[in-house]
Amino acid sequence: MILRTVEQVRRVFLVIAGFTLLLAGVVMLVTPGPGMLVILLGLGLLAAEFVWARRLMDRIKHEGGRLKDAVLRQGK
Repeated sequence: MILRTVEQVRRVFLVIAGFTLLLAGVVMLVTPGPGMLVILLGLGLLAAEFVWARRLMDRIKHEGGRLKDAVLRQGK
């Protein structure tokens, strides 16, 4: 029973920390700070609990790879 409670507390902490980082990252997009990095960290935490966050992270990774390939092609 105690292990179950510890697991629930851990999950709640991850969700709260993830949404807090996500919100802070959005604020940092219009103020000084590493907004995109903080958003990615928040999504990474939320991806452990939510399918929508995991899908969004996968999409960001895919599009980032595509963008990197396009930039590398421009440089040649």
